[in-house]
Amino acid sequence: MKGMEMLRRSSVFASEVMEVFDRSPTDKELVSQSKVLCRDYIHSRLHRAGIGWSKPEHGSGGTLAEVSSVLLWLGDELEYLRPNVYRNVARQLNITIASETIVSDAFLAIAAEIFSTGVTWGKIVSLYAVAGALAVDCVRHGHPAMVHTIVDCMGEFVRKSLVSWFKRRGGWADITKCVVNTDPSFHSHWLVAAACACGHYFKAVVFYLLREK
Repeated sequence: MKGMEMLRRSSVFASEVMEVFDRSPTDKELVSQSKVLCRDYIHSRLHRAGIGWSKPEHGSGGTLAEVSSVLLWLGDELEYLRPNVYRNVARQLNITIASETIVSDAFLAIAAEIFSTGVTWGKIVSLYAVAGALAVDCVRHGHPAMVHTIVDCMGEFVRKSLVSWFKRRGGWADITKCVVNTDPSFHSHWLVAAACACGHYFKAVVFYLLREK
């Protein structure tokens, strides 16, 4: 059960990030939270795909669990808008998922392109959807170890490119505003942002395929 072990390796972060929402999170805590949420998102997508992975013993809890639920719900909405966009990501990128270097480079290149024009919650959800879909591809093709690679890549990208933005928003808890706001116009704004995120992902794939190999 190597795949399960890979998910559990990420779960050790959960106990470290449970109580940080009462204050401004540090860079390290934001990275740890992002990796925990990525692990949770991947587990959800593997389960939905019918891949028999057990729930990690130490998942996210407290406010982080609430954030995880919101992230998954927004991911569901995003994927519902474009059901074929976040599937078969490895095939879209024309990459071999047997190589850790290729998977890492592809994920980070897509992430950089998605956020090349700025950061929004829609883009962040889109990146998690890419991570979940890519993880499903890797596990289906017999490379469960790549799950940990993808989680680490998410942490690396957050550390280098998103930490400052998260701090200005007060951390991950800010994402809950995407669902607790009852104003219909706010919900419409989220759907527009989600649709734009799909567009940025498409653009990122094209740039990745056209770049020099």
